[in-house]
Amino acid sequence: MPAHLIRTSMLRIRSQQKLAPLETLLHRFQGSELAVNVPIHCAPRAPVVFDWRDKMKMAPKNMNLLVCTLFSMALLSLVPVHAGERGLAYISSQDGGVNVLDLERMEITQTIDVGAKGPRGIGLTADGKFLVVANKDGGNLSIIERSSGKLIKQVKIGKNPEFVRVMGDKAFVTYEPSSKGGPPPKPGEAVTKVEDDDDDNIPARIAIVDLKRGKVLREVISGPETEGIEFSADRKQMIVTNEADHTITVHSLKNGKLLKTLPTSKFGDRPRGIKISPDGKTYVATLEFGNKVLVMNDRFEPVTTFATGKTPYGISFDRSGQRIFVAASREKMLQVFDAKSFEKIKDIPTGDRCWHFTFTPDNQQILLACGKSDEIVVIDANKLEVTQRIANKGMPWGIVTYPKAFGSLDQP
Repeated sequence: MPAHLIRTSMLRIRSQQKLAPLETLLHRFQGSELAVNVPIHCAPRAPVVFDWRDKMKMAPKNMNLLVCTLFSMALLSLVPVHAGERGLAYISSQDGGVNVLDLERMEITQTIDVGAKGPRGIGLTADGKFLVVANKDGGNLSIIERSSGKLIKQVKIGKNPEFVRVMGDKAFVTYEPSSKGGPPPKPGEAVTKVEDDDDDNIPARIAIVDLKRGKVLREVISGPETEGIEFSADRKQMIVTNEADHTITVHSLKNGKLLKTLPTSKFGDRPRGIKISPDGKTYVATLEFGNKVLVMNDRFEPVTTFATGKTPYGISFDRSGQRIFVAASREKMLQVFDAKSFEKIKDIPTGDRCWHFTFTPDNQQILLACGKSDEIVVIDANKLEVTQRIANKGMPWGIVTYPKAFGSLDQP
């Protein structure tokens, strides 16, 4: 019999024999880039080829149950251990560390010491190996072994590192540079040295950090006070929101070159959150002082806007791409919109200064970090109702999950 490739991710194995350990292990690979290639002949029924980006495809019959059992045992040694079948959420708290929320029990079970003050931006590698945290007061990036919570390394970034996005084995971290005379660098201009003192009027920078080596590879000039980062569907471009000069800029990921600048003032001021749709054809950006969302096509051209509550920030599509969720901070609402008509579906009451949120890996709940009310608001993603409020002292800022899920800071 030929060997068949199995890519593990959000799936279920069913056969005439009970293979619960394998089903559990494979479920834990949701959002992971890890692929295990094995010749497998493991169930009385027709085998299946799994790809986390595609639907289930059927393959030839007659597999051997013994090999399947051995395969599940091999997977056990590869999967990062986490509590509960539903995974974990990681919450950065500005006045504390990173709290770990067990999604099975819906309880905070651990606090990770990031080794610095002011943790804000937070992200995870796709394989779940590293948790990365931008420390605003510390001026650095903490690289943490996710499974143990052990601090591996701190990488010096610069003043006020805040927003983090992780792609592959690299972290993209926004921070404020400094200036010692001379004209400020232009967006897209190469940077060779970081100065010591600060000038809030010059463009921000995005440090690109190699997480395996724990070092800054290079920096990209964006605009003043960069607040959000997104990547194009082909992973060749980086799109950033710059709140101080009211622009969205597009940069080459290969060399940081500025490719396009989109002023937002005629639509609304202070662009902050930005997200790509699951099909890669649409971008949405919150305009904090315009109380709107700007919708762009895949050429980064404005298509339309739609109104939100006061001071929108965090934004995300759901996994299906059918709904858009917006955290309207001063409105104290998580607002839900139809992703085609942009008509409002529902306002969900939240808490104080709720900026960022994530779906759970099973897409059944939404977890919203509310900094001024020191809580995580749990929302039923289907009924769109608050079901629980979990105390989280220390001014929670960002929240992500493993396995990875859609949210304002991350996506599978």
